[in-house]
Amino acid sequence: MSSAVPDAAELLRRARVLRPVIAAAAAEGERERRVSPAVFGDLQDAGLFRALQPKRWGGYELPPTALYDAEMAVAEGDMSTAWVVGVLGIIPWAIALFDDRAAADVWGEDDGTLVCCALRRQGTAVPVEGGFRLTGRWKYGSGSMHAGWALLGGDCGPSPDGDRLLLVPKDDFEIVDTWTVSGLRATGSHDIVVKDAFVPQHRTHRMVELFDCKGPGQAVNPSALYRLPFGLVFAGGVANAAVGALQGMLNRLVGEINAKRGPTRPNPDLSLMVAEAATTADEARVLVEKNFARLAAYAERSEVPPIELRLQIKYQLSINTERCRVAANKLLDVAGASGLYADHPYGRIVADITAARQHITNSVPLHARDWGQVMLGQPRRHDFML
Repeated sequence: MSSAVPDAAELLRRARVLRPVIAAAAAEGERERRVSPAVFGDLQDAGLFRALQPKRWGGYELPPTALYDAEMAVAEGDMSTAWVVGVLGIIPWAIALFDDRAAADVWGEDDGTLVCCALRRQGTAVPVEGGFRLTGRWKYGSGSMHAGWALLGGDCGPSPDGDRLLLVPKDDFEIVDTWTVSGLRATGSHDIVVKDAFVPQHRTHRMVELFDCKGPGQAVNPSALYRLPFGLVFAGGVANAAVGALQGMLNRLVGEINAKRGPTRPNPDLSLMVAEAATTADEARVLVEKNFARLAAYAERSEVPPIELRLQIKYQLSINTERCRVAANKLLDVAGASGLYADHPYGRIVADITAARQHITNSVPLHARDWGQVMLGQPRRHDFML
């Protein structure tokens, strides 16, 4: 791989080059409940985790869709691997919003250091002189075994500073092996435990500022990239892997059927399902490109996008995942009994997409109600995940 800063097309090319290797290691990843170390090294060498990282800290400062496109390409080989790319690839963008001293703490000695996250307020952050004392246990720390730091949500209680995200180094947290699940097994989304760790003020970020698209890091990272809504950039990282997984399932099924089929016409139900799946994947990509272009236009003008638009985009990201789940199940149906064998990845792909659909960010009813209520003139509380 070239050491030059790539553009979005080059990043996508690198991801596609790795796709066969990723697919070949997928069964091992599911069995061992982690991405193959060799594959993970390939992902790092390809620079996929640097897509949104500031250039001044060794990153590429590409648009979020550059990361999402690469994530979808990886997901054509294995969705769990893509999920890790999406989650770990988003957090460098978030670090750019922090006080630059936090970025120096994370990347000062190694700009390839990765940060996992568990953003729900599952920890208690007690204000003390110079910062906070953090204690808690967080679920769903995807990719945590590959990370040197963790970004965690903290409940600051009655503190006037408000609830925060807090950065803690690996020495201050423990990974508890809890990720024995039915889908996305290789993401290694284990629990993270912190016991009374001191977190200096500069390694924290107020959640209300994230909602307002603000952060002290913007003083040194002035690109419009870092004026996008935090919650929507993050949502893309956990929604778009399903699109690539569906595409990968479709590609394999069509390829296998065409390789075996004689001169007779295929089953008309099969023809219908593959056409629907191809359209579902294509429409999802178009919607992502359109919506993030709209957000980028606001960021270029240094404007905060309206809440109704943000809710619309959050819902449409989630509905993409749900539509991919439905389409993947239909493909499994038409694959017949042969699709049940372990040498086919179809069952794993359906399980992975279904697991992704369980993430709160991909909750269709939740986000549909939120958007619909605002369209109907009802107030909506401000949430840093928008």
